[in-house]
Amino acid sequence: MAGTKSPEDAYTAAPFVPEGADLGALREAAAGCHGCPLHRGTTQTVFGAGDPDARVVLVGEQPGDQEDRQGKPFVGPAGKVLDRALDEAGIDPDETYITNAVKHFKFTHVPERGKRRIHKPPSLRELSACGPWLEAELELIEPEVVVALGATAGKALLGSSFRVTKERGTRLEGDPSGPARGALIVPTIHPSAVLRADDREAVYEGLVADLRVAAEALG
Repeated sequence: MAGTKSPEDAYTAAPFVPEGADLGALREAAAGCHGCPLHRGTTQTVFGAGDPDARVVLVGEQPGDQEDRQGKPFVGPAGKVLDRALDEAGIDPDETYITNAVKHFKFTHVPERGKRRIHKPPSLRELSACGPWLEAELELIEPEVVVALGATAGKALLGSSFRVTKERGTRLEGDPSGPARGALIVPTIHPSAVLRADDREAVYEGLVADLRVAAEALG
């Protein structure tokens, strides 16, 4: 029927984001977010973590299996790759804040793999629905540099036309009306790409090179 809206048209976390909240209050509120169906079947919301005064914020795609179980971002194998790459690039991991564009783990079950939960990329609609949480985090932290880890994070920060293969390792000005509020954005690959690569060392070196661009921007 013409004019009929799908339930997905109403996907948004906005009603769950408290005004005037600090990061602790945002984290507590996010635990009860039902702004889109991704909360169903997951263990918990995985909010951002790290230095609340960080000059650099790292934004990934979404929690993985280990993150969903532990409730913290980047605690799995990709997180270990990222910490090593940050350190090598000259950015202290302890002086960063890290979060994801989407706060719930989206997954599917593959019958031949038993009970293993397989990562499934979030849709643009789900990305948009979760946007108010990312925007609230960045508004409070006010970082100088935001590193977009992968295509999904880049789309969340720079729009659906973003292509990580074309824009990685460059300095991009954030849209004043976007979630990064005019911060400098440096896109790169998601660290999980290193783990999937045939030539891990070459892909890892590319990640480090991109992160060095962020380090140089920090001065």
